Amino acid sequence: MAKVTLPDGSILEITEGATAKQLAEKIGPGLAKAAVAAKINGRLVDLSTPLNGEVAVQIITLRDDEGLEVMRHSCAHIMAEAICSIWPETKLVYGPTVEDGFYYDVDLDEPIRPSDFERIEKKMAEIIKADKPFARKEMTRAEAARKLTGDKYKTDNISHADSDIISFYMHGDGFEDLCRGPHVPSTGKVGIAKVMSVAGAYWHGDPTQKMLQRIYGTAWPTKKDLDDYLQRLEEAKKRDHRVLGKRLDLFSFNAAGPGFAFVHPKGMIIWNAIVDFWRNVHDRYGYEEIRTPIILNEELWHKSGHWDNYKENMYFTNFDNTNFAIKPMNCPGGCLVYKTRQHSYREFPMRVAELGLVHRHEASGVMHGLFRVRQFTQDDAHIFCTPDQIEAEIIGVIELTFEIYQAFGFEDFHIELSTKPDKHIGSDEIWETATNALEGALKQKKIDYKINEGDGAFYGPKIDFHIRDCLKRSWQLGTIQLDFSMPERFGLAYTDKDNIEKTPVMIHRAVLGSFERFIGILIEHYGANFPLWLSPEQARILPISEKSNDYASQVERKLKDSNLRCGTDNSDEKIGAKIAKAHGEKLPYMLVVGPKEAEAGTVNVRIRGITENKTVEIDDFLRNVRNKIADKKIDLAL
Repeated sequence: MAKVTLPDGSILEITEGATAKQLAEKIGPGLAKAAVAAKINGRLVDLSTPLNGEVAVQIITLRDDEGLEVMRHSCAHIMAEAICSIWPETKLVYGPTVEDGFYYDVDLDEPIRPSDFERIEKKMAEIIKADKPFARKEMTRAEAARKLTGDKYKTDNISHADSDIISFYMHGDGFEDLCRGPHVPSTGKVGIAKVMSVAGAYWHGDPTQKMLQRIYGTAWPTKKDLDDYLQRLEEAKKRDHRVLGKRLDLFSFNAAGPGFAFVHPKGMIIWNAIVDFWRNVHDRYGYEEIRTPIILNEELWHKSGHWDNYKENMYFTNFDNTNFAIKPMNCPGGCLVYKTRQHSYREFPMRVAELGLVHRHEASGVMHGLFRVRQFTQDDAHIFCTPDQIEAEIIGVIELTFEIYQAFGFEDFHIELSTKPDKHIGSDEIWETATNALEGALKQKKIDYKINEGDGAFYGPKIDFHIRDCLKRSWQLGTIQLDFSMPERFGLAYTDKDNIEKTPVMIHRAVLGSFERFIGILIEHYGANFPLWLSPEQARILPISEKSNDYASQVERKLKDSNLRCGTDNSDEKIGAKIAKAHGEKLPYMLVVGPKEAEAGTVNVRIRGITENKTVEIDDFLRNVRNKIADKKIDLAL
């Protein structure tokens, strides 16, 4: 009998060799009906996978993120079959899942247009309705290569496979595709699908290769789920930071510097408010701030390992007959600051922060407003510590990170632990020690996390923080990276309590990541309806007529004396037009003043997003808003 441990810790016995599907049936008919895949000892597999010996098993349904991903990957195969049935000359390349959907790259001379989407969707619906099983077939790498002789795309996929056992999946009327899997049991387990868009994509991202067609799709368990998703996309269009940034005069881009953001005065108010908050929090957590040069010589980047592992993303220049690189990361400069003097274990942990300007080469086709730029400011920090301080320091960074995210209203976030990539520096022993240290800190804090195999930095494993915005989109922001290699490469040392020189451990970490990207995320998360403490203009005084301009000036002076960012609309417009304009500029507070308010020393307050207005004394208004600013309140109600 196989002994199965379930997620709740309970143990079931089942016939040796029984499948995960049979296990689900034994647990209950409801689970068996909902099941789409399984996890056996942490590995995602088909429900047809046999169970042997002592194993930990989790039955995966569409309520699980992994279940949605399996369903969408299966739907990519269904879309591929639909495309091949409509255009038989199609050559399939590959079709992975992406956030909320999937795509398939195809080699097809005839362009697929949006007008073709309905035809593809109709064929997909037929395949789903037929409820044909997905069947897996395995063979050796050599057998698979012989089977696919002449198909350069699939042969290339085989050459990049990480296993000597190559698998194929079949469904429908004989459709077969090379695939690692897993897949749902049958096409009927796919809910409702929609083709979203088509774009060009070079094979392996290489512009010297043929341009392929990349067809994007999405799939959801029910029509309501799909409709909700499409509604979120429509809302996202309204919140597009590129449109709002231009309309509200926050930032711009110019062909003179592609991929380099120009931040305008109003944008700088938001920027500086974030910086002031960031510095205050870091000061409380014991960080000191430094600043390092943007350009450093080639020799340094060889020493740091960036030349061998990151060269393709860097910019270079030459002067005084010496090659230099514009820094893509701040860590080597931080090492040079550390080396300027001797250090003792008594100084540790040393927490050194830098708002460092970095440059990374991005292809022109992937740049996207503030989300993907070639120059950005990274809220970097490096902690130098002893090995026995690692766990406490990681916990401290986690607590600081949570505090900062919560101040911006982000409460929904998840954690990933990324392990050793194929391209890395340092021994396997060092990587194991570093990975165990990060995992130990997460367990100590009782934080749920997901393992992201092979996605660590080239110099060390990392913890990544992902937040969800109001549209349920996930954004990777913060990172904690443990590095035993770079301190050795730079010859960093400290004198330990036994009077012996030792190499410190270096923790790289960022909380917001790119300031530019984070501001873009905030614009879309808030729809540019910024919290009071971030708003470029926190209040605007609106005199009813020219007769009230003097009182409006008195109110403005009183607000500015209390450090509120405010202005007065002294235009000849009617009061209704002034209010509409202020609403359009998404101001938190509009203070209407006329003869009645001037006589009583009050203001009539209109609040963004609230229909009712309220007349209050100026001092009461100031006391309320000062408290909201100090507490980083999102709510504007008085």
